[in-house]
Amino acid sequence: MTTTTDFDFAAREALRLLGPDPENWVPDRPGIDHNVTIIGGSGSGSTFVFALRRAGIGRVTEIDTADDEAHAGVWLTRARMRTLRTPKNLPGPELGIPELSFQAWYEARHGAAAYAEIDRIERVAWAEYLSWYRHFLGIQVRYRTKLVRIEPDAGFFRLHLEVNGVPQVETTRKIIFANGVAGTGGPYIPPVLADLPRTLYAHTADAIDFEALRGKTVAVLGAAASAFDAAGVALESGAKAVHLFVRRSEIASLSVLRVRDYPGVYDNYPQLPDAARWFQAWRFHQAGTAPPPNSIKRAIAFPNFHIHLSAPWKSVRKMGDAEAAAKGERIAIQVNDDVFEFDFAIAGTGYFVDPTKRPELADFAQHIALWRDRYEPPEDLRDDNLGMHPYLGSAHEYQEKVPGTAPYLKDIHVFNPAGLVSFGLPVGDIHSIRRDVPAIVSRISHDLFFEDWAHHEARITGDIAPDFENSLYAAAVWKQPSGAATC
Repeated sequence: MTTTTDFDFAAREALRLLGPDPENWVPDRPGIDHNVTIIGGSGSGSTFVFALRRAGIGRVTEIDTADDEAHAGVWLTRARMRTLRTPKNLPGPELGIPELSFQAWYEARHGAAAYAEIDRIERVAWAEYLSWYRHFLGIQVRYRTKLVRIEPDAGFFRLHLEVNGVPQVETTRKIIFANGVAGTGGPYIPPVLADLPRTLYAHTADAIDFEALRGKTVAVLGAAASAFDAAGVALESGAKAVHLFVRRSEIASLSVLRVRDYPGVYDNYPQLPDAARWFQAWRFHQAGTAPPPNSIKRAIAFPNFHIHLSAPWKSVRKMGDAEAAAKGERIAIQVNDDVFEFDFAIAGTGYFVDPTKRPELADFAQHIALWRDRYEPPEDLRDDNLGMHPYLGSAHEYQEKVPGTAPYLKDIHVFNPAGLVSFGLPVGDIHSIRRDVPAIVSRISHDLFFEDWAHHEARITGDIAPDFENSLYAAAVWKQPSGAATC
């Protein structure tokens, strides 16, 4: 007799007991293709699809530039950590349904004891869970679909897309950017690398061929998690030596965000005064992003790994033809008063935020309110990078720099790290899902409902067919007996 295990039984039962998804209550509008368009096909984008579905909002589409599921998001592409950096028990895409959580998925396949033994979720296991979540819930992502331009119109947007490389225009009423760390800016390339050929360096956001670094000497600029993870992969791939250069006198080790990790702060942070939110963001930037201890241990396990402290790069150049003839194509890096030679450099220097640098926002980026437009910090708390973050509303919506100039901005919601100053954490991470996804979905529901109030008013005040005829109870209606005395 063959015994099979139904890993998804509990999840199916949970959905059955929850009841069917509400029908779409949003009326169709002529010429409108979608009520909501979600930009980004990884975990957070799919979470929005499910949340909107449960809110009865239909005609939702999710798009991603990647060729397929395996190349969407970061987990099987640019992410190089072995485990996630967040605690394993954070609420996430399950949206309050325990049977859809990572823990339930993992225990169904490996057992409760196996889950109890892990400290952090393995990166590949998380990618497998997100794939399961997407397929189990029947969420369709339109891959090979690139957003090129957003063109505002009266009450909707025209989305200029490239679908399988072919230009196409679609229309939508709402937009959610769930497009990751570079979603409102891009990878930060330090000016010192500007003149270096791209064949000699990469950013950690790039698809790096680490096998090509076997036997090579590699320089890594930066000391956050992505820098250490890149160093670790290079060493594991057989690099001859890896040198990691840190601008500070010591590696950042203070986890500023952790001290805010309790419900009072988490739930109420968006209502804090601007001065308080700015100070917390400034403090976070001043402290630096602490790499996880496991990422450090991964690299220092190799004797050919070296850390340089107080070591900013003064200059970087491609070595001359005569030097290259003798040593091959290499780079020379001046660090303080020393010059080091390397075969390749990796910039683990994070990402910048600047809506004006996103081509899809070009039609209206100048109208987006930034923090520098709304808050003037004290001189000793100035930070030009933080000032470039959008000043988001309570539902993560863009706001107008000048009221009345671009009212359509309220219909674009930002669920990516550009929300750091406004919401106190790297928005788009697992930690932000429980609070911010419901807030955005609630606002979208509100806006769509009241924009169509005339339709809904007619729907709820129109003629109502009776549930039954009077004949149903006619035989039981009391009738005074003929000739009987009355009281």
